[in-house]
Amino acid sequence: MHDPAERCAGGAHHVLEDDPDIRELIAAQLSREPQHVDSVGTVADLRAILQGDPVDLLILDLNLPDGDGLDICRDLRVSGHQGAIMMVTAREGPIDRVLGLELGADDYLTKPFEPRELLARVRNLLRRSRIFDHGRPRVARFARFGPWRLDLHQRRLVTNDERLVMLSSAEYRLLSRFIEAPNQVLSREELLPERSATVAFDRSIDIQISRLRHKLASEPGGDELILTVRSEGYVLPGPVEFE
Repeated sequence: MHDPAERCAGGAHHVLEDDPDIRELIAAQLSREPQHVDSVGTVADLRAILQGDPVDLLILDLNLPDGDGLDICRDLRVSGHQGAIMMVTAREGPIDRVLGLELGADDYLTKPFEPRELLARVRNLLRRSRIFDHGRPRVARFARFGPWRLDLHQRRLVTNDERLVMLSSAEYRLLSRFIEAPNQVLSREELLPERSATVAFDRSIDIQISRLRHKLASEPGGDELILTVRSEGYVLPGPVEFE
């Protein structure tokens, strides 16, 4: 671990993994980055350190001695946690993967894994989160676009008359990528970078886009917020303002 004096202003990396060998392996990989790394083996220890400095990244196992990683992920997102969350687990079933992403994880890596792949995915997650942060004030609560406001803390849509529309974690992540880059055509690979190797052949992105469009279209003018650019991807036209 790095000395606390070496911490970067952006926040720290935390590893929650009950297997000490894997925990040390992950911590060693993350220590190559100019960030402080905390590695713990229990949910209780994690909750204690989360009370301190900002967290850029959490590497989260699912099978833990005093809790379940899926529950932790859900609780963190409900409480407004904005840091990137990567699940690293031996659970290979598609249900666990989908559930993890739906509950708010940004990426999902199964064991055994190649350490270089872990580091590459971590860098990708942090790059995306920093682009988003640089595009809006740190204190911003809402992103306003078209007839909608996106509540960045509660992860839900709000109309001008304060009607609320709930978003799944997958829908929130997708909409976040659009408001990170308004007026830019985003390919499927850019919208789902964690699955860039297979997303070109995976039509689930179209289903997610359809569901998100349906919710946006419930407000007048919302049906024109996500446009299809043939053979290229999708675009969110118009300005995005943070407040």
